[in-house]
Amino acid sequence: MPHPLSSLTPTIIPQMSPELPSYLSTPLKIGKVEVRSRVLQSPLSGVTDQVFRRLVRRYAPESMMYTEMVHASQIKHVRELPQIMDVDPDERPISVQLFDCRPDFLAEGAQMAVQEGADTVDINMGCPVNKITKNGGGSSLLRQPQLAEQIVGAVVAAVEVPVTVKTRIGWDDREINILEFGRRMEAAGAQMITIHGRTRAQGYNGKAQWEWIKRAKETLTIPVIANGDINSVETALQCLAETGADGVMCSRGTLGYPFLVGEIDWFLKTGELKQPPTVVERLRCAQEHLQALFEYKGKRGIYQSRKHMTWYARGFSGAHQLRHQLAQIESVQEGQDLIERAIAQL
Repeated sequence: MPHPLSSLTPTIIPQMSPELPSYLSTPLKIGKVEVRSRVLQSPLSGVTDQVFRRLVRRYAPESMMYTEMVHASQIKHVRELPQIMDVDPDERPISVQLFDCRPDFLAEGAQMAVQEGADTVDINMGCPVNKITKNGGGSSLLRQPQLAEQIVGAVVAAVEVPVTVKTRIGWDDREINILEFGRRMEAAGAQMITIHGRTRAQGYNGKAQWEWIKRAKETLTIPVIANGDINSVETALQCLAETGADGVMCSRGTLGYPFLVGEIDWFLKTGELKQPPTVVERLRCAQEHLQALFEYKGKRGIYQSRKHMTWYARGFSGAHQLRHQLAQIESVQEGQDLIERAIAQL
């Protein structure tokens, strides 16, 4: 998959035909919530904590952000909110994403999410990871549409904020059921659906099948957000032109590149390309990310930072060696020194 960090020059945007509709520069309405951006930051497990969201929001202040997936069972049994549900009162708009397969657990979790400040509650019905699906959560709900409908209905009844769903096009190529599934979610009260254009069997491999997102958009009346292979301004425009979706959600394209959501948002609002960050600017961002993770999570933050640091270290001479070194850091100072030396050699 191409990554924004693979290029140091501005993306050249081809002439799209037909032109993108004007609604893409207007606010996105999710039930009673109005979001002044059509570009959303996807929930990513182990990534979209408060630190990461703050970096993304710096460049996309009006975009909807999502927490990492929160297990409703953890909230139910532990009775203590996990740190991944920690929401800063100033980071709006914000959605808390929940997963489970029990309507009552999810309804209670949604109530707690709203108490924490969630503007919307999102239900994960798309995660392909075995440890999630084998317990009935994530994309396994595509095979249990009646249960999925019950879940949405229970959560809608439990909270006053809009309830949304994030899912995939189907279990595998023989079981692509997003059209019927989407109709069920809408009927149950979901106010928006985000569709990753891959099946569960694809995982994150192969190409996203945007044509199914297009068909879903033509079928449903609630907003449809396109997800999958949105890794540059150009791919976002191509996806929107091909699907007619109400917006796009960025996922893996933001790994080590928290600038992406803002770059797409800026283009949709102005028709202009933002100058991409230089290598030095990206590495300075990595340093800030590392320091903030340590301040937020302590030693655990340093261990979690290793993957982030390796994602930042791409697209320049010496990046391979730097990635290897950053993947083993034991302290903030070690990481900062490595990055400083890399910058000095550019």
